[in-house]
Amino acid sequence: MEEALLWSSYGICIAIKGRNKRKNRRLRWSREWLLKRQEFSHVRILRELEPDDWRNYLRMDTETYNHLLKSVTPYIERQNTCMRKAISAHERLSATLRFLATGRSYKDLEFTTIMSKQSLSEVIPETCDVIYRVLKKDFLKFPKSEQEWLQIAADFEKKNGNFGIVWVVLMASISELFLPREADHITLATKRRIA
Repeated sequence: MEEALLWSSYGICIAIKGRNKRKNRRLRWSREWLLKRQEFSHVRILRELEPDDWRNYLRMDTETYNHLLKSVTPYIERQNTCMRKAISAHERLSATLRFLATGRSYKDLEFTTIMSKQSLSEVIPETCDVIYRVLKKDFLKFPKSEQEWLQIAADFEKKNGNFGIVWVVLMASISELFLPREADHITLATKRRIA
């Protein structure tokens, strides 16, 4: 009887010890370098960049970026909590623009933005959605009349110069390369009749 009690006590002690080991393994919620986002983030680099380098990094000049940041901040800014410091609107927008500019994977961006892949997978789609909602009424409206279409075409031609001529030459080249000539049609039709 005493031996059975001793063995059951021993089993309970082992079970409790195993449970404590599982709890101890989960104490580290994030990797150490991710906790140093303020120190290593790309935002520190952005502060030091010249205007040309800024434009190359985000594909946008500083004025446009600041205007966009001011527009989207009320929708993407989060509050700090006692558990963590929130990702700022500036970090969210710059990470999103860098993703859109380069097309790099979340895993690759993780190292330059010092944000986890999981955070990036939430931040980037959310910020893209907010950018769309903020800009659609001014920049993404669909023309409703023929006059609006003509105005857009005129603006496009003014900005892009001889793009229409380039388009015609390009289409002519493509048609010569890929479309069969009339003689080829006759030869093909003759071969089909014979066969």
